[in-house]
Amino acid sequence: MKLAARALWNLRRGRVQRTLSGLTAASAAPLAFEIYLEHYKGSFGDKWEWAPIALTPPVVAAGVAGVYSERAARTALPAAAGLYALCGLIGTVLHVRGIARRPGGFRDEPLYNMIMGPPPLAPGSLALVGGLGLVAPLMKREK
Repeated sequence: MKLAARALWNLRRGRVQRTLSGLTAASAAPLAFEIYLEHYKGSFGDKWEWAPIALTPPVVAAGVAGVYSERAARTALPAAAGLYALCGLIGTVLHVRGIARRPGGFRDEPLYNMIMGPPPLAPGSLALVGGLGLVAPLMKREK
């Protein structure tokens, strides 16, 4: 109970740097596993499908380091998280382009191609997790 009260006290005062750093690290690993499984189903048809998998270890390491070190939370975490978020934004564009390139694209078979093609909003998850890591250095550190 005391731990929850302390967390609420910190949250109300904007002291969530360690929490956001930890959430970034904890979110990136299972997300990368899910991305790996989905891209594996597609046989990693494009070499860029490896990018979110390759960016995950630095994001996790920077997130864990940010929990223990304010300096890491202000330097390493935003650098790694920024690349992760950028990868998510680029992935969204690539997924939409992949749907457009399917037979019928968005013009003749939009619903079918959005269901059977690459999920257009899935890479946004990377952008959200990266966004957590970009916001962390802007917050005050918990006491």
